Amino acid sequence: MNAVGDAFDWVIHGGEVFTEGALQRCDVGIRGGRIAALAERIDGGLQRFDAAGRWLLPGGVDAHVHIDQPPNPGSAARGAEMADNFESGTRSAAFGGTTTVLSFAPQFKGRSLQSALDEYHARAHGNAYVDHGVHAIVSDPTPDVLERELPGLAQQGCTSVKIYLTYEALRLSDRQVLDVLDACRQAGLLTMVHAENLDCILWLTERLERAGLTHPRYHEVSRPMLVEREATYRAIALAELVETPILIVHVGAGEAIEVIAQARQRGLPIHAETCPQYLFLSSDDLHGDEGAKCMCSPPPRAKENAPSVWAGLNQRSLSLVSSDHAPYRFDETGKLKYGPRASFRFIANGIPGLETRMPLMFSEGVVAGRLSLADFVELCCTAPAQLYGLHPRKGEIALGADADLVAWDPAHQVRLTNAMLHHNVDYTPYAGMDITGWPMQVWVRGVLTCDAGRLVVPRGGGQFLQRERSAAVPHPDALPRRKWEP
Repeated sequence: MNAVGDAFDWVIHGGEVFTEGALQRCDVGIRGGRIAALAERIDGGLQRFDAAGRWLLPGGVDAHVHIDQPPNPGSAARGAEMADNFESGTRSAAFGGTTTVLSFAPQFKGRSLQSALDEYHARAHGNAYVDHGVHAIVSDPTPDVLERELPGLAQQGCTSVKIYLTYEALRLSDRQVLDVLDACRQAGLLTMVHAENLDCILWLTERLERAGLTHPRYHEVSRPMLVEREATYRAIALAELVETPILIVHVGAGEAIEVIAQARQRGLPIHAETCPQYLFLSSDDLHGDEGAKCMCSPPPRAKENAPSVWAGLNQRSLSLVSSDHAPYRFDETGKLKYGPRASFRFIANGIPGLETRMPLMFSEGVVAGRLSLADFVELCCTAPAQLYGLHPRKGEIALGADADLVAWDPAHQVRLTNAMLHHNVDYTPYAGMDITGWPMQVWVRGVLTCDAGRLVVPRGGGQFLQRERSAAVPHPDALPRRKWEP
């Protein structure tokens, strides 16, 4: 089929387009920021791009990033500052082939959810290169939060909340978790859970510190797999009692993946994400003078754990891949806030990874034969869009979808260095890795944003996304009566 292209803002021609589950030779016509035509040939167009030799894939959706997030005054590493604001963070996202990011608005104890959302919007407004949405972090579920603020989130385009089973400033008790899960069920919100057992972590940390074992390598020792496994099991059990879906974030331990797989086999609506750090880093990276650079929670595990994570992706026990981008510099503003010899307890948790997520997964997944191209697109684009209420606008190349498009050169080879990246962090934990396949051109809602290593638009074009209810969450009007309800 041919199409006349005079009325199109852009015509991308000559490439292979991933649509309807496979690469197809066709042209793409863009009008008004949307995909308006997919045809064998489209003539004309106000602007044209020759995509010969390129694979045109959907823009990535990174559903778990921390950008310009204010430091929690109650955290162990209080005062550590995130290096990326919305300008640098979303610039980095665009160069990595990610056209949508979902960041966080943290509620600190004693404050309201609304104040957290207001601060998020103030920081993001006019600064983003890519589209963005927000999750609310609930750390103080007061009656007002449960009865008024949570039900009102969806009207503000925020249809997901995150809760923690760890970190002293954020951890909720099991009773509080049940209250939040129930309120989210009634409001049609998806609940994300950081699953680690805080009491086990503190018990081990205190004993390690008394023995003088404070180097970053003991961060992993203080958080053995069973800490993640137990909290994952507990989160699933609490969600089963409430009869509501949950999404467990940054799952890294093979034992936790087994718990999730068993729950899904029982038909429970449990979803989970993993991150590149659990595929490409290991506990060995926590050793040495710069081990703090690879500190995150849950921590990277032994090298023998990575195959379990790949298997979880292939078997869909793990539903999506996010970066958990946490951009702390390796200096006194970030990782070394309390000095180069501080105990691991006082080192800010998290690593940068927003720009490298898609290239790493393409190279080590698709090119290396661990994932099909369809798997890659689902895990990095389509599934996060569906789970977070952005589909069909985001996550696939289809008529009517936003023209978030990435032209990949599947044969382009690079060796990763921090100097080639566009974040405001002074290191990447993946430095020295050889990558095959790279995003060369990126369109955000039909606007060419990155072109062969050049940023070609001013900041501020990224829009805030009013998200719909997650595809995983039943409509509140259709909730079945629970087994224990009268």
